[in-house]
Amino acid sequence: MDCLMFLGNLGTGEIIIIALIVLLLFGGKKIPELMRGIGKGVKNFKDGVKGIEEEIKLDDTESKN
Repeated sequence: MDCLMFLGNLGTGEIIIIALIVLLLFGGKKIPELMRGIGKGVKNFKDGVKGIEEEIKLDDTESKN
């Protein structure tokens, strides 16, 4: 429940209404494409962060030697 703190005091009814509005705005066929795009973006972001973390670890080990 902590991850949904930004939603404030939204209840189930409000979330359903928001989902219906999104469905009306984008249509049923566009939503899977949008979710796929968001998923790819998140994956690329995680890969980038992981690469930076690996570079930092390599720099730390090289500087100690």
